[in-house]
Amino acid sequence: MTATPSPGRLSLPKAIGWSVAFVVLTLFLATLMGVGTAALLSGSVRRGAEWLSQVTAGPILLQAVVTILAGLLFTWLLGMRVLHLTPADLRWTIPPTRLGFGAGVLGGCTVAGLALLLGVLAGHARWVPDAGTGPEYAGSAFKTVLVLAPSALAEELIFRGVPLVLLAAVAGRGTAVVVVAVAFAFAHLNNPNVTALGLGNIALAGVLLGLAFYAPGGLWTATGVHLGWNALLACLDTPVSGLPFRIPMLDYRAGGPAWLTGGGFGPEGGLAATVAMTLGIVLARRWAGKDVT
Repeated sequence: MTATPSPGRLSLPKAIGWSVAFVVLTLFLATLMGVGTAALLSGSVRRGAEWLSQVTAGPILLQAVVTILAGLLFTWLLGMRVLHLTPADLRWTIPPTRLGFGAGVLGGCTVAGLALLLGVLAGHARWVPDAGTGPEYAGSAFKTVLVLAPSALAEELIFRGVPLVLLAAVAGRGTAVVVVAVAFAFAHLNNPNVTALGLGNIALAGVLLGLAFYAPGGLWTATGVHLGWNALLACLDTPVSGLPFRIPMLDYRAGGPAWLTGGGFGPEGGLAATVAMTLGIVLARRWAGKDVT
């Protein structure tokens, strides 16, 4: 029997085919597991599907957990068993002296904070007081981060996992980062209040995350950047890719114009985020090293 070729010997069409198969199978299994679990909890498939469609902590957390489980299964089955990828290939291993996840969170928060600051200075975005207390805010923010962390890991497993590694092996890391970033943007096509500029900024975010994947810390650095961006925006009451987050004590007002601040899509929909993301990409390119070309 002929052994399955390693990723470095795959043709581009086969690398694309395996990548698509990985994403489709992962999402299909995650959907089955999510709907099945929700149906068991609610008593019917219809009520379970309706519950899953809500943008609340429970459905978001369940979808993230089942996506992680499905992603890990097909990473092992297709990536490791069939295509012979190793944990090192998938950039799961972290040298003992590296703090990839923590550095990633700090980087993601910094880029998000810059986007918000530009929106405040140039677009009159602002916050006004809202009902709630300090302890209520702290508890809500803590719960929000706990919910967003698995979601960040789930998306990174799908996009900065097997597909990015396979495409990089045959087309080069730079090309693979861009291609996967575009796919990452199109995955947000049906998000609320989405705009063309919002999709463009999500593609830039995908490039930033791809470069973070090739920085020290690998997958965990990329997950940290992803979480840092989402968590800072959500904990400051701004929409994240169009999805609303309600936080006590703060009420975010996007100001205007929407093309600058992002409007209802959140900061990711505005030119302020474009500037922040671009600066983040420049720094991440240096962080990732000269082998991302």
